[in-house]
Order: sequence, then structure tokens, then C-alpha cells
Amino acid sequence: MNKELLKKGYVQVYTGNCKGKTTSALGLAFRAMGRGLKTYIGQFMKGQYYSELKSAEMVSPYITIEQYGKDNFIHVVNPPHEEDIQMAHSGLEKAKTAMFSGKYDIIVFDEINTANYFNLITTEEMLEVIKTKPDGVEIIFTGRYAPSEVIEAADLVTEMVEVKHYYEQGVPARDGIER
Repeated sequence: MNKELLKKGYVQVYTGNCKGKTTSALGLAFRAMGRGLKTYIGQFMKGQYYSELKSAEMVSPYITIEQYGKDNFIHVVNPPHEEDIQMAHSGLEKAKTAMFSGKYDIIVFDEINTANYFNLITTEEMLEVIKTKPDGVEIIFTGRYAPSEVIEAADLVTEMVEVKHYYEQGVPARDGIER
């Protein structure tokens, strides 16, 4: 960890219904790497292949990514499947372990807001992460539907707002751009 650069770490939230939340967190990790900082990214509800997995291998040990989900997107069911809940909680424990390990300057809880929305992680668990965060660690929560309590507790909140998207014209997710 680079204690001199991050004497005080803040809590950031990237939310909203447009693309760019994970990409913004990855951009921050890339920028941090340029200053010798190390980032751990825990991806909730993701188990499928995304290009950032290969990119993280290329820049190891500066950026580490682990996924806590199935290889297909979670189906909306209420209550959620027990397996999805267990994967999310196992991931939360891994991300918290990384947060307290002293090995990382930045911890990204990718899609944790969405995991909360689907009742896989509670708002209280998210607030506990914020409350127990070490001083020199920056944390980022990404995903749609950030809980209002988390927004209130955060130091920086960015909402991605869709103005126009080529998906509406039938363009599917493209390798290297959206995935």
C-alpha cells in the first residue's frame, strides 16, 4: 500500500441507469496504477467473461479482479435463489478481507448496489463496510439502484444518466467496448 498518497481514503458511489459505472471504476484503477497504487475489484453477480479480466492479468499485481457470480446474469426472482445469496456473501467477505489486508489502496465493490437491489446484500452490510473502512483505503460501490442510505454516507456520488444509447437501435453489447 502507498500510505503517503492515500492518507485519507474516501467512499465513492457510481450509480445510474446508463453504462459507464464499472468502466469509471476501472479507469480510476488504471490511473491509480500510474501512481503505484494497487486496486482490488470484487465483481458481484458477475461470472461471465469480460475483457477487463484479461486486462487485469496484464497489469498484475496493480489490479486484481475476482468475480462472485454465475456465468449468466441473475434472474429476477423474489426471494432470490439461495446460491446467488451465498455467492454474494462469500464475495463480500473476500472484498472485506482485501480491504483489511493492507495490500490494496482501493477496493471496488463492483455491482454491489445492484446486488443490494436484488436482495443479495443488505443495505446494513454495505453501511458496515463504509463504517469499518480503514482510513487509508478508498472504496467504490458501483451499480444501478444505489440505496439512499449509502448515497448519504458516501463522500462522492456520480449518477450516470442515459441521454442516448445505440442499444435502442438494436446494437448488442460489443466485445472490448461493453464487455
